Amino acid sequence: MKIRINDLLDEINDFSADTLENVEAFRIKFLGSKGLLKQLFTEFKDVEPSLKKEIGQSLNNLRNSATEKINSLKNSLENNIQVEHNYGDLTKPEEPIELGSMHPISIVKNQIIDIFSRIGFTVSEGPEIEDDWHNFTALNLPEYHPARDMQDTFFIEKDPDILLRTHTSSVQVRYMEKNKPPIRTISPGRVFRNEDISARAHCIFHQVEGLYIDTDVSFADLKQALLYFTKEMFGKSKIRLRPSYFPFTEPSAEVDIYWGLETETDYKITKGTGWLEIMGCGMVDPNVLKNANIDPDVYSGYAFGMGIERIAMLLYQIPDIRMFYENDIRFLKQFKSVI
Repeated sequence: MKIRINDLLDEINDFSADTLENVEAFRIKFLGSKGLLKQLFTEFKDVEPSLKKEIGQSLNNLRNSATEKINSLKNSLENNIQVEHNYGDLTKPEEPIELGSMHPISIVKNQIIDIFSRIGFTVSEGPEIEDDWHNFTALNLPEYHPARDMQDTFFIEKDPDILLRTHTSSVQVRYMEKNKPPIRTISPGRVFRNEDISARAHCIFHQVEGLYIDTDVSFADLKQALLYFTKEMFGKSKIRLRPSYFPFTEPSAEVDIYWGLETETDYKITKGTGWLEIMGCGMVDPNVLKNANIDPDVYSGYAFGMGIERIAMLLYQIPDIRMFYENDIRFLKQFKSVI
C-alpha cells in the first residue's frame, strides 16, 4: 500500500490542468465518494497494526496534497477567467461597434439603379461644379432663354460661366460627347438650386436622370420603360402622361402613378385625386443631339428624370424633406432593416 500511496503522490505533484472541468475530474478521481482515497481508507482497516501509524500518516498526507493541488489549480484558473472577463482582447475597440445603416437616399438610389440596370442601363457620373455649356446651352437653353429662370442657380464668384449643376442632365451631355449611340445610361447625383428651404423643397437634393438614344426610338418605348419602373419600384401598374414643357425634350410629359385612395394618408398625399406626380420625361430634342454631335436624322431618343428625395418620401411616408439632411440618429436607425 505504501508503494501505491507514493505513486499516487507523484501523480498529484505532476498533475496540471488548463480548464476547471479537468480540475473537477481530478477531484472526483481522488476525493470523490468512490475515489482512490476512499478505497485506500477502506483497505486501511486490513493493514497490520504495526504499520497503521505510518500508513495512516501517508494517507493523510496524500489527501492533503490532493486537496491543496485542487484548490491551487482552481484559484489560478478562476483568476485567469476573471482577468479575461475584465479586459478581454486588448486589441479590440473600447466600446462595441454598433451596426450602422444606409441613408434612405442611398437606399432608394441603389434601388433605382438596380431596376434600370436589369434593362441594360449603365451608370454615368460627372462633376458637380459645371460650366454653362454642359448645364444650359447644350441642353437647348441658350443665354437669356426664359426657361433658365425655372432653375435658380448658384454661380461661382468671379466666373459667371462656372456654377453648381442644377440637374444631372449635364452628365448626359458629357456622356453623349464621349460615346456613340446606342446609348442607354442613367445619371444619379446631387444637384443644387437657390431655393428657400421648406418641408417640400431644399437647396440641395438628388436626381436620377435616364437617357436612351438609338435608331427608331419612339414615345411608346419611353412609356414601356416607365411602366416597368413604376411596377418594380412601387408595385403600381397604372400610370398617366400629362403634356408638359422641358427645354431639352419635345414632346415632354409629366409622369403620374395611380397611388390609390385606400387610406386617409392616400387622400392626403394625393389631395383626394389618387394620382401622384413622380417624374418628368420626353423625347430628346433634336437640337440637344446636334449639340452633342449626334445626327438627329439617324438617331432619336428619350430622357427622364426624377428626384430621389421625392421617391423616398413616397416610399417611407416621410413628411419633411429636411429630415434627410439633419443627421438625426433616431431617424436614420429606422432604416437598418431596409438594407
